[in-house]
Amino acid sequence: MSTKFDVIVIGGGPAGYVCAIRAAQNGLRVACIDAWQNRDGSRVFGGTCLNAGCIPSKALLESSELYHRVGHEFASHGISVKSATLDLAKMQGRKAKIVQQLSGGIAQLFKANGVTGLFGHGHLLTGNKVRYTPPEGAPELLEAEHVVLATGSTPVELPGAKFNGTTIVDSWGALDFDAVPRRLGVIGAGVIGLELGSVWRRLGAEVTLLEAMDRFLFMADGQVARDAERQFKKLGLDIRLGARVQSATAGESGVTVSYEDGNGRHEIEVDRLVVAVGRRPCTGGLLDPLAGVTLDKRGYIEVDDECRTAAPNVWAVGDVVRGPMLAHKGSEEGVMVADLIAGRHGEMNYAVIPSVIYTAPEIAWVGLTEEQLKEQRRPYKAGTFNFAASGRAKAMEQAAGLVKVLADAETDRILGVHIVGPFAGELIGEAVLAMEFEASAEDLQRTIHGHPTLTEAVHEAALAVDGRALHAVNR
Repeated sequence: MSTKFDVIVIGGGPAGYVCAIRAAQNGLRVACIDAWQNRDGSRVFGGTCLNAGCIPSKALLESSELYHRVGHEFASHGISVKSATLDLAKMQGRKAKIVQQLSGGIAQLFKANGVTGLFGHGHLLTGNKVRYTPPEGAPELLEAEHVVLATGSTPVELPGAKFNGTTIVDSWGALDFDAVPRRLGVIGAGVIGLELGSVWRRLGAEVTLLEAMDRFLFMADGQVARDAERQFKKLGLDIRLGARVQSATAGESGVTVSYEDGNGRHEIEVDRLVVAVGRRPCTGGLLDPLAGVTLDKRGYIEVDDECRTAAPNVWAVGDVVRGPMLAHKGSEEGVMVADLIAGRHGEMNYAVIPSVIYTAPEIAWVGLTEEQLKEQRRPYKAGTFNFAASGRAKAMEQAAGLVKVLADAETDRILGVHIVGPFAGELIGEAVLAMEFEASAEDLQRTIHGHPTLTEAVHEAALAVDGRALHAVNR
């Protein structure tokens, strides 16, 4: 005898729990199964993002930035702080409290919306049946009209730098250090590597980032990436490009990291090493071979544009499917699928998904880069505006960076917006909305922006597209 639902969601991260809530809001009977377990043994919803990724990292980024500003910026405001002391345990406690509050909030949302939350492991069988194995007790058979797979992703482990949980760690381990390492190595200078490296550099560590790619932030617009790299080097991050790590050996005094670049083979000694070279979809133990769900050669679940798998009424969303591994992308896919299951309209505009790196300065972008437009041989116009000319940024003592707007040379439609600077992650929202409504650069030019605000930099960059910037020399 099996328990029946309209929808079973396997995975309780941003893609899964949001899908479950929306499906319940649509009047469906929903269960959400999640296998996450914290290191203290507690079981909560929210997945990697809430418990070991997005939220705890942002808490530490905020705290570490404040600590850095006390020692490096406050004096320019006329504020003298004789001695600022770091209480890392309290900082970590604040982070843990925020995570606990938000994970508890998901449980409350499930209760309020009538979602049945189940801790344990879900295994998809044939005929939309799910074998649910709780932490304790015998497996149970569940059944649903629709099953949504949303099991997220897990860090990639390098063969030559195996995690040991102490001196060689993944991104989760790097968020839980109980002391600031004197020397920190980070393999990978992508989003995760930069954010973690920034946290511990601000708190006093000597940080070396080893990036295998020859170009810094290859996925970002080149001009923005170059500007960001300059700012990070001013912070004291030692960024080494084209550095291909061969091995990492843990010893009594730390970790010896061997890598090769264009100048040959090198070694560095660090106290702790963070491996942040990407993530892979987490599908182990998820699928019965006869369930009918197919994986591609990289291990992603194959889906169509509406996240349907090859198996009837089985869907997949978030990090386990194609596209960027971003929490907001997964959440919106979850909403789309929940609405489609309920017979409502649902869609995803994959061309307008913002990306944000929460460093200082922040980096954010949406749409196409200048390099992509050149590769496509698409005629375009570009306008930039430096925060150095922004009154608000000057007043904040955060005038580094720029805004860049790219528009079609013929239609004037905005094709991409790229920002490096203060609150870039918030500023990009205007660009996302504009592009969602297929706005032109002129539309942004004619939109009145408050003064003095950081958003004026977006306005001025749009004006610069046509050589009409008011507070910068047009070229």
